[in-house]
Amino acid sequence: MSHIADAVWLNVSPALKGFDRPLLKNLAQSTAIAQWEYSQNLDEPTSLDTALVLLHDYLKHRDRPIHLLGHSTGGLLGLLYARQHPERVRSLTLLSVGVNPAIDWQSHYYAQRRLLPCDQKTLLRQMVYALVGCSPKDTTQTLMKLLEQDLYQSLSPHSLVRSMSLLPISVEIPLLVCGSVNDTVIDPNQLRGWQQYLHHSVSRLWVCPGGRYFFHYFYSEKVSEQIVQFWNSIQVSQQISENQLLMCNMSEPYSRH
Repeated sequence: MSHIADAVWLNVSPALKGFDRPLLKNLAQSTAIAQWEYSQNLDEPTSLDTALVLLHDYLKHRDRPIHLLGHSTGGLLGLLYARQHPERVRSLTLLSVGVNPAIDWQSHYYAQRRLLPCDQKTLLRQMVYALVGCSPKDTTQTLMKLLEQDLYQSLSPHSLVRSMSLLPISVEIPLLVCGSVNDTVIDPNQLRGWQQYLHHSVSRLWVCPGGRYFFHYFYSEKVSEQIVQFWNSIQVSQQISENQLLMCNMSEPYSRH
């Protein structure tokens, strides 16, 4: 396995990166994968543009295109980067990113804060159930604290005073979109909407049989298998294209003098 990473995982939610570890561990058995992280403090404004500049600074010195992967807002950042710099991205894998890509768990949380007469603690408890399902009381308390941290530290473009919305973003590079059948944040309609934007021949949509919003944690092996198969299909497609080009060149008649 090469020491130079062939893939980069994008994390913009430091409090929730524990959900990524099982998948990254599985993927590391197949390829060299690096992790790019972005975090901010309470004094910094949320800026996807700033994160895109920093990501470009990280990737621009690589001598070949890279596989990008990300969950939720990490995936959104990868999508925006792939639109700006498609020549630097070999493929993009989106986990829990809907066809309206700004939607994330925080957009749901703040929508409920505006509509329901509930305090933060009550809503965070409800969000834990929505995101991961039933869990023991002590685990629920831990997850509530992690979600609270994510409200203040992540790159999510939502807040109590405003929510960001984005129209679907189309990219021409190979795209793998993964979601869960029982995710209440990125629901089936948000997943199905991607079908008309899978332009590349190897692009695909895959729906996990469970796991909700963090399905890549609960089904890390299945998700890893899908990603590796996707990467392999890109390699095969590239080899076929190269062979066809070679055969075409060989079949051209010699020019007459």
